[in-house]
Amino acid sequence: MTILDRFLDLLNGLPDLLLYLSLGVSAFVENVFPPIPGDTITAFGAFLVGTGRLGLAGVFAVTTVGSLLGFMTLFGLGKALGRRFFLDKDYRFFKAEDILKAEAWFRKYGYLLVLLNRFFPGVRSVISVAGGISRLRAWKVGLLALASCGVWNLLWISLGYSLGSNWDVVRGRLGAILARYNAVVLSAGAAVALFLLIRALRRRRSSGRGS
Repeated sequence: MTILDRFLDLLNGLPDLLLYLSLGVSAFVENVFPPIPGDTITAFGAFLVGTGRLGLAGVFAVTTVGSLLGFMTLFGLGKALGRRFFLDKDYRFFKAEDILKAEAWFRKYGYLLVLLNRFFPGVRSVISVAGGISRLRAWKVGLLALASCGVWNLLWISLGYSLGSNWDVVRGRLGAILARYNAVVLSAGAAVALFLLIRALRRRRSSGRGS
């Protein structure tokens, strides 16, 4: 049994009120500490809805609020600590290279990046920090982040609920779905990066010939 399985067993043994609270806290921590498997814990909440243990509205509300608070916490840290701090520290999960990339994305896409942040696996936390560094307006970021968290969690919880009340089945299928989704997103990102690189090289060559 893995550490995650033991943690889920521990959650399942809690009273309903504490269980809701734990799901919300897990969603918050997953944003602040990226290694935490927050989506799996949210899916476990959906499984508990499927078994009749918890309510769909309650699980959706606590996980969405937790995700939003986690995003805005990192946004606030990015705004308060500033660009130089994160570039100099070069943290493992907030690498300077990733921060610079996210800044470039914000210059190009602006607030749209916040709206889509939950759908970018592996870089959600970096996006929130870079958003704070970029001095975006907090109220706009909050509204767009809420929409992003709400849509993502609703899809995830609804999917987990629809798969039934067998946790092994739910976890296995959702894991496979998320793996395919991540692969598609990463492949699309790589294709876009390659396209932009080729276009930049062509422009450089054209300007070189012109000069």
